[in-house]
Amino acid sequence: MNEKELLLQAIAGSNADYTEIRIDHEARNQVQFQKDKLENLESSSELGGIVRCLKEGGWGIAVLNDISQLRQKIQEAERMASLVGQHSSEAAALAEVPVVQQTVHAEFERDFRDVSLKEKKELIASYNRILLSHDKRVVSTSARYTDSFREVTLATSEGTFIVQQVPDITLLLVAVASAGKTNIEQGFETLGSAAGFEFVLGREEQATNAAKRAVDLLSARSVDGGKYTVILDPGLAGVFIHEAFGHGCEADFLFKNERMAKIMTLGKRFGNNELNVIDDGYLPGLRGNIPYDDEGVARAKTYLIKNGILTSLLHSRETAKKMGAIPTGNARAISYEYEPIVRMTNTYIDAGACSFDEMLAGIDKGIYAIKAYGGQTMFEQFTFSAAYAYEIVNGELGEMLKDVVLTGNVFETLRDIDMIGDDKELYGGSGGCGKGGQFPLPVTDGSPHVRITNVTIGGK
Repeated sequence: MNEKELLLQAIAGSNADYTEIRIDHEARNQVQFQKDKLENLESSSELGGIVRCLKEGGWGIAVLNDISQLRQKIQEAERMASLVGQHSSEAAALAEVPVVQQTVHAEFERDFRDVSLKEKKELIASYNRILLSHDKRVVSTSARYTDSFREVTLATSEGTFIVQQVPDITLLLVAVASAGKTNIEQGFETLGSAAGFEFVLGREEQATNAAKRAVDLLSARSVDGGKYTVILDPGLAGVFIHEAFGHGCEADFLFKNERMAKIMTLGKRFGNNELNVIDDGYLPGLRGNIPYDDEGVARAKTYLIKNGILTSLLHSRETAKKMGAIPTGNARAISYEYEPIVRMTNTYIDAGACSFDEMLAGIDKGIYAIKAYGGQTMFEQFTFSAAYAYEIVNGELGEMLKDVVLTGNVFETLRDIDMIGDDKELYGGSGGCGKGGQFPLPVTDGSPHVRITNVTIGGK
């Protein structure tokens, strides 16, 4: 009996109101150099699955590593679901969605599964040598490559049966430069895509840029704190819109935060007419992109903000049912070990009509902040560190700056966006998004350049 027959037979024997089985076959590779040493060389594979049952308004979940355990795991999930349903104050329910039966194959130029671990190691070693040899002030490096290929099968008691192949490949290049014990700086390039091995070839320029930036930052001036008009590059603006705003659009988050739920009212204005924020569920080639989410719902292009107005939230089937909305295809899990929760996919500010030069014009004293180095959000408050920046003086770019920390209220900042560029870019990166103990989830974010007035900048 093949896997499909086993899944369908197991579901047919379920007594739950709704039963879902997700099976994940995954193969992974990793190569990492730390300074001049090979730190990690790894190849692994894994098979696992998760059963979810909904019965009497309660959810039951069981995880397995052996498909022969399916019937037993369904019974366990059923028992848990009944127990939860009997003691729950609010019954869970699912919004209706179309039944889907489809197989989705991955497409790429060169399948990384056909590339030897030796060839992968040699490529990453060559990038690491570029990082190390750029300048004698480069004292440490990290060059990391990862790839994974997942085949995810979803079968439900409603009749949906979907098989999706999910490739993921990343490259992280980091250089650390030093000029004395207290002057230590870092430059990095982070890349990720749902692509083949061709994606990581020819990245010598990125390695050089990472090392050069680390060295250049040694002589950069620390920014003077204060209020500035700031231009964010597409990378930093994308992280801002994902972290500071996008998570607030995830409907399950709003159930847990009454104050934020009142703020995130559909129809409320959050910016000018040129501001459009989108979560685009399926853009082929971007990280984690497949046509259906982990509940079998077709991913959608969802306008979170359209012409400055909050027009939609992101939903799973359960949150859509609770809020009388349409599922948006945003139920995602990082692996078979987890249930799907509401997560972003490809979240970005859409392109506007302004050129970068037009943004610079009229700024007497400002900051051009580039790439996100780190940061945090707490409800509507955010703090982000730029990887590096340049001063803007009388409409012209000036000297390099470091220690640039942007802080503020996300909703005030959205209203203070006064110009949006015509140069939108999307970035996959080599990390991922974290939520509810599930990290790292492959996501993409991006933006054109955006200009924001009255931004609080903290320096060193």
